[in-house]
Amino acid sequence: MESYKLFDAEYKFASLIWDNEPINSTDLVKLSKTKLGWSKSTTYTVLRKLCERGILQNEEAMVTALVKKSDAQKYESETVVEKAFDGSLPQFLTAFLGGKRLTEREAEELKRIIEEASQ
Repeated sequence: MESYKLFDAEYKFASLIWDNEPINSTDLVKLSKTKLGWSKSTTYTVLRKLCERGILQNEEAMVTALVKKSDAQKYESETVVEKAFDGSLPQFLTAFLGGKRLTEREAEELKRIIEEASQ
């Protein structure tokens, strides 16, 4: 799997783009100021870095994502399971739930997901 590692600030910035794409770079600067408190130079620096890494694209002042949000989320979740739980999904779920009660709907949805993944 390709590396879609995003640091917290990068993820928040990419989320602005995922939620608003395509977005004009000037509008992105304004949105970054409002939502993240970033200056114009910070916005363009992070944009340039994410473009260099193949996460985003800035063509003729229109910014779009080259990586889907779901792909970045998948990468992050797989990294956590691998790093903290030696790749064990059951250990991750046990730790994640930590005694929490699932609603019947949540339990049914998890069962469905597991059944689909095991086929």
